[in-house]
Amino acid sequence: MCCSVGFARSLGLALLPLSLCCILANLLLLFPMGEITYIQQDRLASFIWYFGGLGGGGLLMLIPAVVFITLGKCNCCWNESLMMCGSVLAAVVGLVGSGYCFVISGFALVQGPQCFTSLGWSYPFADQRGRYLLQPEAWSRCLQPVHIVEWNVTLLCVLLGLAVLEFIICLLQLGNGLVNAVCRPCCYKQEYSLNA
Repeated sequence: MCCSVGFARSLGLALLPLSLCCILANLLLLFPMGEITYIQQDRLASFIWYFGGLGGGGLLMLIPAVVFITLGKCNCCWNESLMMCGSVLAAVVGLVGSGYCFVISGFALVQGPQCFTSLGWSYPFADQRGRYLLQPEAWSRCLQPVHIVEWNVTLLCVLLGLAVLEFIICLLQLGNGLVNAVCRPCCYKQEYSLNA
């Protein structure tokens, strides 16, 4: 059981930097090229306002990270099983958060940025279903903000990657917690019957 608690703690320690990176990436999406004028003028892509990285992959992911890290050591087998059940619930919260981050980032990537083109402010790549990602020569259609396509694509791909890592970590703890929550009471009963 100590190994499973130690494993959960290491997973929690891995989740912390990932969630902080998600928060940072989402904040950078709000300020293209470090400028605040576009957020003030509401010129950001609509899916960025869903805060996939800030909420789902970031703040919501702090719940399982803290739960996994703070799993205590206890001599009582039943308390350890309950503790692992709590970590399973936290892992489910993490799966939901990372899934939300992945889906919102994917939709934002497919939609493309809102930018100023020769026709005015619009979503020039929205009707392409993501094909613009394979056509970097078309990215120059966006005149303002400068390099907004590269900015969005880079940060959204980072969010997608981080969400996948968070999902895998939470899935590992879900399996770890379920196995220990279910099997530990059975082991406890066997030990009790042997000692009796």
